[in-house]
Amino acid sequence: MAQRWLDRWGREAQPRPPVPKPANEQDALALLTEGEILSSELIPWGSNYTYLVALGRQGTPECLAVYKPRRGEAPLWDFPDGTLYRRERAAYLTAQALGWDIVPLTIIRDGPHGIGSVQLFVETADLPGRRELTAAQRQQLACIALFDLITNNADRKGGHCLVAVDGHIWGIDHGLTFHQQAKLRTVLYEFYREPIPPTFLRDLRALLGEAARRDALQAQLGELLARAEVKAFFARAEQIATSGRYPPLDYYRRPWPFF
Repeated sequence: MAQRWLDRWGREAQPRPPVPKPANEQDALALLTEGEILSSELIPWGSNYTYLVALGRQGTPECLAVYKPRRGEAPLWDFPDGTLYRRERAAYLTAQALGWDIVPLTIIRDGPHGIGSVQLFVETADLPGRRELTAAQRQQLACIALFDLITNNADRKGGHCLVAVDGHIWGIDHGLTFHQQAKLRTVLYEFYREPIPPTFLRDLRALLGEAARRDALQAQLGELLARAEVKAFFARAEQIATSGRYPPLDYYRRPWPFF
């Protein structure tokens, strides 16, 4: 995948053997957290510096990840400087608290360009058209649409939904989330005005209604976000859980088509 990225932009790169995937989530966490960063290649598009890194132990690559250092974040007028990498981690923790497998494993650690987020790389398949999506994939998109709503995602572009080689759809690029003011912009507009699927609504209400789970997430988010942002997140979640519907979506909150 890194080879294709570099070739697309006319840069020379040496072909490399495929990097194996971690055996399980625990092994992936250990690699992302403690593994040595053996290589780092710039992904040459986007407004922020992003790198494809290979991690391993004893000099052997064992997985790929996407590394977004704090110092590579472009200043924004509406989001505090140097906070996007923490929002990436906050999005992963929120998805996990809800029991939704829609955000790849994401940690915060030091790297060759300083502290930043490191997210497990998703090997993608060819993108299907909307009419070619399976029922399971449409459900996954409905879950991502709800996730974007509660996290106030200001940047859900089509390229931020990846179809993995096994067909599972993942949401990536969550740096512009959790703002206390309404910022939602999403390409997943077809779900809005519709009822939220009962399974996801139950998950949301369970998180909000179980004190221990809610308190644990609140503590985790409090280490990554401003107090006002955490408060606004739970207020949004409560409102959405009560309404049970995706709200109307203003036309200006639609970036461009999904595929």
